[in-house]
Amino acid sequence: MRIRRKKHLNERLDALKDYIIIPERDILDVNKAIEDKRYYDYTKIFSNDNPIELEIGCGKGGFITEKAKNNPNINYFAVEMMENIIVMAAENAIRNGVTNVRFINTGAEYLPRYFTPKSIQTIYLNFSPPYPKDSNENRRLSNARFISGYKKYLTDNGEIYLKTDDKGFFDYSVDSLVKNGFDVSVIDNAEERLKLKNGILTEYEKKFTEQDKEIYYLRARINEDI
Repeated sequence: MRIRRKKHLNERLDALKDYIIIPERDILDVNKAIEDKRYYDYTKIFSNDNPIELEIGCGKGGFITEKAKNNPNINYFAVEMMENIIVMAAENAIRNGVTNVRFINTGAEYLPRYFTPKSIQTIYLNFSPPYPKDSNENRRLSNARFISGYKKYLTDNGEIYLKTDDKGFFDYSVDSLVKNGFDVSVIDNAEERLKLKNGILTEYEKKFTEQDKEIYYLRARINEDI
């Protein structure tokens, strides 16, 4: 289904230029683009040297806005491909007075072009599209091509947190992360899950919790022995 372009979208994007980063689209070939580095100057963007965390696929920005509000000494990037959606996410952050988050309007496959090696402390993959058809496997955010990027810009002790309501995607993600050099912990203890949430739920998590729908959680760290 094609999503109708929001009214006055260009004007809204322009008004949010201090919050939304629109990367260059000069090289469309992903492999060539990520070799032509355009690393972000985090200190210039945030005016400090605080640690960096990243959400890929932020939707309307509810999760990342709450994280940023509750953790003012951490800087956050949130990635969203769709202009219609990223506008709402940035406007949500502004309404909440959050200044330590920036939104990037691009696909996750291009991120190694912009993030310096070993600079991201935590990556959040919240309810990513599962793309269940085998023909769409390369679009899954826990696919090997994306994981190779995560390994490059995660810090040595960095972590990936993934949550989903799709059991097939969850099992695939566990297997893919392990095969590509991560130690994976499935988080199925209620107390540990509550600590992980820290009172912050995504839009989908709120919805599925109200419906008593099962949600699956994992934490992954780079296996230094591989």
